[in-house]
Amino acid sequence: MTDSKKIIVGSEEWCGFPELGIPAIKARVDSGAKTSSLHAFNIHTFKKDAELWVSFEIHPIQQSRQPVIRCEAEVIDKRRVKSSSGESERRYVIRTKLTCGEQSWPVELTLTNRDSMGYRMLLGREAMKGRMLVDPSASFCLGAISHSQLKEHYPKIAAPVDGGLKIGILASNPDLYSNKRIVEAAEQRGHTVEFFNIKQCYMKLDAVSPEVHYRGGRVLDKLDAVITRIRPSLTFYGCALTRQFESMGVYTCNNSEAISQSRDKLFSLQLMLKSGINIPTTGFANSPIDTSDLIDMVGGAPLIVKLLEGTQGRGVVLAETRKASESVINAFKALKANLLVQEFIKEANGKDLRCFVIDGKVVASIERTAAPGEFRANIHQGGTAAIVKITPEERKLAVLAAKTLGLKIAGVDIIRSTHGPLLLEVNSSPGLEGIETATGKDVAGMMIASLEKKLGWKRELATIN
Repeated sequence: MTDSKKIIVGSEEWCGFPELGIPAIKARVDSGAKTSSLHAFNIHTFKKDAELWVSFEIHPIQQSRQPVIRCEAEVIDKRRVKSSSGESERRYVIRTKLTCGEQSWPVELTLTNRDSMGYRMLLGREAMKGRMLVDPSASFCLGAISHSQLKEHYPKIAAPVDGGLKIGILASNPDLYSNKRIVEAAEQRGHTVEFFNIKQCYMKLDAVSPEVHYRGGRVLDKLDAVITRIRPSLTFYGCALTRQFESMGVYTCNNSEAISQSRDKLFSLQLMLKSGINIPTTGFANSPIDTSDLIDMVGGAPLIVKLLEGTQGRGVVLAETRKASESVINAFKALKANLLVQEFIKEANGKDLRCFVIDGKVVASIERTAAPGEFRANIHQGGTAAIVKITPEERKLAVLAAKTLGLKIAGVDIIRSTHGPLLLEVNSSPGLEGIETATGKDVAGMMIASLEKKLGWKRELATIN
């Protein structure tokens, strides 16, 4: 093909993949990138006629989780690709037909989660070779697609269907990433979901007709399930509400007993030891008189001091010397705060593992790394997250820890030591942002799928063919 016959394209264009059921997707045209990539999540491989295939889901519209399209394609390769940020990742490669303007031809695409990128698709130079010339100062040379046209391409793909579940989210902040994602995931799967602020709920205790009321009198009596996302400061009242829903026959995930056990750090660690789970050597005392022996008990300084009520890395202090240890412990004791003293695992180098467990299975795992000058790896404390392959021993530990506390959904934190994996703690309301961003997995969708399975509801979601 001569240059006179090549298509002139801008720095962004609308494309389509008819074989995947994607009629329109906005692409970033980048001749500096060798390969083309397509946004994908919930990526799974399977065998079809003895060949390796991959299934995945895609949000074709940028900055929107509606609609959801499920795709399947044969895997032609698996390559290591380096992103513009310099990070390397192994990706599945598929071949499918690309439509651009009035022309179409087969192209190779790598599959990766592009939620954090500016575009759901990147069109690289291999796909353009011999066919396109790029004018970087222009956009949509092959035609723009209006919002109304886009709605015609994607008509009510994930609209609620008759018979969907009625789900409540019992939490405090409707704008929190995790809560918004759970709402989106439930709606995408055809359910009616509503957010209930814990502080605005109140109860009627009655042996015959127990009730939960909301905002001035509305009775919450037609719910199939409640997803409990209770912040530590509201554990007492949140668990009381959860028990009330349980007495009304509403399925709660997680239940009140499991949440209560997970929030009592001392009790939960004692339960772990009873189940044969290894933890860092830990001390607990009620009197400042015992401070010196408490420090010796965990091997001396440096050591970690933890408030029993802390979460997301708050209330956790690294005391690097014996004098500092005594000062911190006595200061907390003077405030009548309950605390744990724990050995410092130096070889962990500011890293830990977060394993997300749903129904006795680790569905996603990340390695969290503390920010420079910080020892806490929590994302809320500036830590970073990356996908990690955990060992069978670590997987077994995470599953057993969640089971020990009776949690159907849990974030299990593990630290790697010279003596093997050690349990740090178990979170009954684990955050989703860090783990979904790092792994590209739809963890919120997996949570809703767990509810569906428990309640015997079968998903019916329309897709474009």
